Amino acid sequence: MADDGNILELDGVTKKYDGFTLENVSFSVPKGSIMGIIGQNGSGKTTIINSILNITKINDGKINIFGKDHIKNECDIKEDIAVVFDEVPFNDSFNAKHLNIMFGGLYKNWNKKCFFEYIERLGLPVKKKIGKFSKGMKMKMQIATALSHDAKLLIMDEATTGLDPVVRSEILDIFCEYLSDGERSIFMSSHITSDIERAADSLTFIDKGKILLSGYKDDILDSHAVIKCKKAEFEEISKDDYISARLNDYGAEILTSDKENAKLKYSGAVIEKTTLDEIMLFYVNREKKVWS
Repeated sequence: MADDGNILELDGVTKKYDGFTLENVSFSVPKGSIMGIIGQNGSGKTTIINSILNITKINDGKINIFGKDHIKNECDIKEDIAVVFDEVPFNDSFNAKHLNIMFGGLYKNWNKKCFFEYIERLGLPVKKKIGKFSKGMKMKMQIATALSHDAKLLIMDEATTGLDPVVRSEILDIFCEYLSDGERSIFMSSHITSDIERAADSLTFIDKGKILLSGYKDDILDSHAVIKCKKAEFEEISKDDYISARLNDYGAEILTSDKENAKLKYSGAVIEKTTLDEIMLFYVNREKKVWS
């Protein structure tokens, strides 16, 4: 499974809980790229991240990070991983100076100069206690610490949720700089599909513990489309040609995963580009097939 071009590889990863199974998950994240993972709450995104970090013990499958087994080489691997969570893990009484001392003792490659440069760039106070920070400031502090020990893989679990668009844009710009040497990668989960759409090179879509889509983001967006037509015309469209269809008083909106086929077979219908939001919505309703 190992590939020198991939920083992260999952092969057949399975984790079983009562009432939920993460089932046979496989994907890879190439060097120098961002992979976004999308899905509803409870779909398995955090279970995947916790499995990668060996917080959750998998039942089956294999995870390689930097070409190494994620359990056998856990200590070495974690020197080169940075993690940003939705919930800030720092003690409220700490400030930037405290974090510099703490992380300087944790990581061999901790860079004090880099850390305080990020603090200044992100407009964060050095002496103010983290407990008095806004959510956006807390997230910026996590980013500053995550990017200050030369990590090769940055993992983010819903880290942009709840942040205003200006802060999210600022953080995404910093990530682009982080990837500029071509040797680092980012694996991020987010409810905000517009962030994934803007930043990610590839994406994995998981629902109810199973991967529905995984590949290059542009390929997925290019192959999918929404067909719009009247209700009477909808009856003429084969169920084999669409994921699901949303009916309303005015007509039908239908998601197809084969845009070129739809253009040939249904040339009289309006066929429009789609978004990750729409793709998620129509796939989540795939078992109903037709919904409103």
